[in-house]
Amino acid sequence: MFSITQDDVPENALLCTYRGGLRPERWGGSGDCFSVAVDRVTSLTEFVFAFYTSPVFRIERLILRLLAGAPSTDAEARWLAERSGTSFAVWRVGERAATQLLMCDRYERTRSWFGVVPLKDGRTLLQFGSAVASGSDHRSAARTARGNLFRVLLRFHVMYSQVLLHAAKRGVMRNRPEGRR
Repeated sequence: MFSITQDDVPENALLCTYRGGLRPERWGGSGDCFSVAVDRVTSLTEFVFAFYTSPVFRIERLILRLLAGAPSTDAEARWLAERSGTSFAVWRVGERAATQLLMCDRYERTRSWFGVVPLKDGRTLLQFGSAVASGSDHRSAARTARGNLFRVLLRFHVMYSQVLLHAAKRGVMRNRPEGRR
């Protein structure tokens, strides 16, 4: 879909290495990574801002405002992208690096990860991934029910992640820095 690939999460990704939060032992078991190349050099700031202000993600922002009481603005997305902000809607910054950002949700259930990788030909690989905390309930009936629901939701998640990354790519390409049009 849209030239997006699903890849293994890179070993050095904050999604794999970050162990902060309330229960660090619940992380590191599973995660995903979707990638797409853009035809220019792109910073993490540009990518994160384009992602959180895309038309598709604006719908999620509206849902989060209405159902979770977590409003967010484009200005807050800009502050987050530019390293001034420490939270956005239901997420807080878990960790930052020059080319990566890890966001942790306020319930300690999910994490979202952004990465940019410069390519040799002047292009940039945009990466987006997420992880869900492993459960601690070992009762088999509950685990089976959750497993069935998880499989259904996983299909939606994969498609939605690709749509979000495609929308962010479009935003990055539309918002080229002056002099690069």
